[in-house]
Amino acid sequence: MKFMRTSMGIPTSTRTLGHGRVTALRASFECPRDRTVMTEKYHNAPIKIAKTFPLGKGVGAIVMDVSPGLLDGDHYELNWQCGDRSRVYVTNQSFTKVHPAGEQNGALLRQSFTLGEGAVMEHMPEPVMLYKGAAFRSETNVTLSQGAIWMQVDVWCPGRTLRGEVFQYARFDSRTRVHYGEELIFAQRQLIEPASQLITVPGSWEKASHIGSFLAFGDRIGAAQLEAVREALAALPNRDVYGIAIGASLTHKHGLAVMAAGTASWPLQEALRSAWAAVRLSVLGEPPQQLLRV
Repeated sequence: MKFMRTSMGIPTSTRTLGHGRVTALRASFECPRDRTVMTEKYHNAPIKIAKTFPLGKGVGAIVMDVSPGLLDGDHYELNWQCGDRSRVYVTNQSFTKVHPAGEQNGALLRQSFTLGEGAVMEHMPEPVMLYKGAAFRSETNVTLSQGAIWMQVDVWCPGRTLRGEVFQYARFDSRTRVHYGEELIFAQRQLIEPASQLITVPGSWEKASHIGSFLAFGDRIGAAQLEAVREALAALPNRDVYGIAIGASLTHKHGLAVMAAGTASWPLQEALRSAWAAVRLSVLGEPPQQLLRV
């Protein structure tokens, strides 16, 4: 039997690198005897995983953050290791709030996911809120083994819209790379700098203010899953009042992408989670079991 090793830092343990304060979280999961368990974790303040919860055939984990959000110079590093046949669902407590940038040029969030054979990782965070003056770089790196499935939903908000903070952030730089074994099968970058881009013109964002995506990758993802996603999206309630526009397609290899835009975050979450549910049912034969936030 393998016991879990855990290390929990305190605020004074937070170290400094070139981009400012570095906050780290690492977690490993394995599946002995058809039961997923967390076998190792490390974190330093202000983030942590308090515990995991049974969730269907796997476990769920909530990332807790006691800070007010990502401040100027913050650098978060999250590393997820999923052993063979493990199943993990990860979310967080609330919106990720990105505060104004300053001398440190903003905040950085870097996440890596490494999946063993037959592992399933479902990463379903709450939306990202980009405050006025914020500069945020998000990097996601995924490595898949044979039979593994990685899924993620992201929604990005242009600011506190009720305060008139629409596209008043400085920069949003999102990068995603997916490897199947040693092969790079997907690479995407989205750079938004509202002050220098014509975001609201025809053919661009027009009236949309919020964007989101659902990505699913693995050698079990193909045309059947894309068809299931399109059927699920076609069955959604009418949200025309929010100007929802959605598109779904297969990627170059072993994946599909759903992109959505609109004028509010919750209809995007509704649509993208519907796509997630369709893929989950198609590939795993199970509907989603969501973890309640605490």
